[in-house]
Amino acid sequence: MELEYPDDLRYLDTHEYVRLDGEIATIGISAYAIEQLGDLVFLDLPEIGDPVEVGETFGRVESVKAVEDLYPPVSGTVIERNEAMIDSPEHIADDPYGEGWLLKIRVVNPDAELDETLTADEYRAQVEGDT
Repeated sequence: MELEYPDDLRYLDTHEYVRLDGEIATIGISAYAIEQLGDLVFLDLPEIGDPVEVGETFGRVESVKAVEDLYPPVSGTVIERNEAMIDSPEHIADDPYGEGWLLKIRVVNPDAELDETLTADEYRAQVEGDT
């Protein structure tokens, strides 16, 4: 199966993605990460109103194989979390870039922080080089 890396997203080397729409960032995990983790069984996310900072974990995802910390590609304040994915994390794999998003945050400084992220092509080269 060929994995998708949508061009409208920016990625971290820890496999989170961000889609920026003005000052609102939607954060999730890449299809590659989900494939590597296997069946997801637990998702821990911050509460609405909580701050998230680049370089600091904001939650974790557990699979039958591993537990992975989640890192935000941008800093800001949580304005929404995907309760459906918290309740049924196995469904993140169904549509990781659409319905399987994890958090929406109001971004503090979107332009500066995206400098630290990877384009779809850069991310694809990194993960496909790992295999």
